[in-house]
Order: sequence, then structure tokens, then C-alpha cells
Amino acid sequence: MRNKRTLLIEQLDQKLQPFSQTRMVLVPERGWINTIRTTLNMTMAQLGSKLNITRQGVKRIEDSEANGTITLNSLKDVANAMDLKLVYALVPKNGTIDYLIETKAEKLAQKIVLRTNQNMKLEDQGIGDDKISKTIKDLAIEIKRELRKSLWD
Repeated sequence: MRNKRTLLIEQLDQKLQPFSQTRMVLVPERGWINTIRTTLNMTMAQLGSKLNITRQGVKRIEDSEANGTITLNSLKDVANAMDLKLVYALVPKNGTIDYLIETKAEKLAQKIVLRTNQNMKLEDQGIGDDKISKTIKDLAIEIKRELRKSLWD
């Protein structure tokens, strides 16, 4: 039976699916605003008048985008002024949210099992590699199912 959390993860992955190609997007060095504005052959003064700010204000906005300090509201305002849409998302670096959780669960399970086995070896009760692999796999499935908070430590 699928639990509520599994359903939430699947729904989130569906919402993020359209962004899957964004991992390949390279943000222009001078930022999107400057790149798009100059490509459109729009002056800073022209953009400034649409935003009711000075040419220097536009320069400050472009600089703040380039150095990563721009606010989402500023980006939204500029996008609207240029007849563009701001698209915003946090996407997994590799694959899906489900894959992110699975990877974290496997790492945590491996850490727990290997640490436990190390202690058992000290007491001459260690287990074989096949048994270790199966134990790690089983524990990872359990950790993923429970979505333990310790995944994020």
C-alpha cells in the first residue's frame, strides 16, 4: 500500500518534471536581465522607464542579479516590464526527489550497517559481505519508507 508521503513525493516529482532539462541551463555570466536586454537591443534607460527607475537603477539591478543578491520580487518586476515570465523552482541536482531520498537512504543505511558490523567484528560477531549488502539494502528501503529526519543530518 502506498502511503501519503510516497504520494506527495510522486506529486512533487510530477510538478518538477517540466524543469528536468534546467540542469543543463547555464546562467549567463552577466545575468539574464543584461543578456536579454542587450539581445533585444533595449537600452538601460528604456528598461528603466518601464520600471520607473533610472538608468543607474537598472545597472544596480543587473549587477545584483550577476552577483546573486537580487530579490525574487525584483526579478519578477523586470520580467513583467520586459513581457517575460519569471520561472522559479528548486530542482534536484540529479534525477528526481524520489532518487534524492533513495540515495540519502542508501548512504545512511550503509553508514549504520558498517558501523554496527565494525562493532560486532570487535566482538568476533561480524557478518559476511553478502549479508552486509542485503542488510544495507533492506535498511535503506525501511529508511526511505519512513523518510527518517536523520536523512538530512
